[in-house]
Amino acid sequence: MRVRNNLNYTHTLFILLGGVILIFLIAPLAGMFLSVKAPELFATLEDREVSESIFRTLAISALATGIAAIFALPLSYILARKKFPLKGLLEAIIDLPVMIPHSAAGIALLGFISRDSALGSLASSFGLNLVGSNVAIAMAMAFVSLPFLINSAKDGFAAVPVRLEQAAETLGASKFRIFTQISLPLAKRSVVSGLLLMFARGMSEFGAVVIVAYHPMTTPVLIFDRFNSFGLSYARPVAVIFVAVTLILFILLRIYQKRKC
Repeated sequence: MRVRNNLNYTHTLFILLGGVILIFLIAPLAGMFLSVKAPELFATLEDREVSESIFRTLAISALATGIAAIFALPLSYILARKKFPLKGLLEAIIDLPVMIPHSAAGIALLGFISRDSALGSLASSFGLNLVGSNVAIAMAMAFVSLPFLINSAKDGFAAVPVRLEQAAETLGASKFRIFTQISLPLAKRSVVSGLLLMFARGMSEFGAVVIVAYHPMTTPVLIFDRFNSFGLSYARPVAVIFVAVTLILFILLRIYQKRKC
């Protein structure tokens, strides 16, 4: 009886502590939504600059995630399956974008794609300027969000039993076929989670994006621009709409993920 009472007290304490975190997460968002009046919201919805920025943000983040996955998933598989010298250093480098200030990441990328760089000069020879382009936005989004995809996919591949791959190899299956028909399908849940995390992190990026491409504006940059130029009352409706759109999108994606995975 005494043990049961102790457990009840512990559970109650945990619920209270967890409730504090939930209030901390929900209260600011709820306050933001409740502070925006309907006329302001409808006026912002009719603002073409806002709708274009939201579409641009979602589209570029999705495109950056899809292209990055082509290169990131094989790397994740190698990290999960192979042991090699300096593997720990490579994993630390992959995690580096999560740890450094994203404004510093933006500065690094700006130097990488400016006209003075090798990549920038190559693009200039074709009449392209990477700085201030959708390509720069995609690179900034991918740079800060790739660790989420790589690490999630790596954990998924590591959980796939090696014996299944060995059995398929014994039966004559190629390495590529083993990867596409055994390893990848069995790691699908982790891979999809990684893709969603990368997409979400990319579309919310501000610090790196604002340095490499203030224009064309993504929605986080637009929110900052309106706040900086006109104040909170002009920035808040844009933030509410963007949060609402992303929330609806991620609920739909999570439902799809649970049904398919």
